[in-house]
This record gives sequence, C-alpha cells and structure tokens, in this order.
Amino acid sequence: MSTNRRVLGWALTLACVAGAVIALAGIDTPLRIVLTPLFLLVTPGAAVVGLLRDRDPLAALSVGAAASLVVNVLLAVAMLSFDKWSPRAGVATIAVLGGFIYVLRVLYRGSAGLQTEQGARSR
Repeated sequence: MSTNRRVLGWALTLACVAGAVIALAGIDTPLRIVLTPLFLLVTPGAAVVGLLRDRDPLAALSVGAAASLVVNVLLAVAMLSFDKWSPRAGVATIAVLGGFIYVLRVLYRGSAGLQTEQGARSR
C-alpha cells in the first residue's frame, strides 16, 4: 500500500470519527454539516468493502456504496415508523453496525489470511 493511500485512509478515518464525536456530543460547529454525513455515508460502505477485498475493486466499491445507502435509508425509515427520530441514535446505530461488521471482517480475514499466506509460501 502506498504512503499517499495510507495517509488518505487515516485522514478519512479521523474525519469520520470526528463527525461521530461531534454528533454524539452535540457540539455546534460548522464542521458538523460536513463531517457527520461523511461518517454516516462512509462507515457502512467501508465496512462492507472491507469484507469484499478479494473481489473486483469496482464491484466492491459499488456494493459498498449501495450498502451504505440501504443501511441509512432503512435506519431512517425504521426511526420514522416507530416515531423515534433521533440523529444521535442514528449515528450511534451506524457506529455499532460498522463496529460489528469490522469484527466480522477481522474474524473472517484472520482465518482466511492465514491460509492465503501459507498457500503463497508453498508456491
């Protein structure tokens, strides 16, 4: 992985974390308008793309973008249906869902990554 790509990844991660913290803490800042939607749109998509790393990159990005939109729309519809609209609850739900998918990715990659490395060494 190139250095520029790694720096961009960390910058995006920090921006998403800042957006979540700003929304959950209720901080009133002009950055809230940019960082909170960035968190809501990037987190589910990045989590799904992480599960699909062995696939075609364009297909993985397409599925990640679609998954991000679907998760956010379903969450909004559920909150409106139950008459429990709360931006903080929405951000917290997306954070928990993203963390859950990350744990799945670590578990999946942990066993598959070991087999891949062993297979690469034998060749």
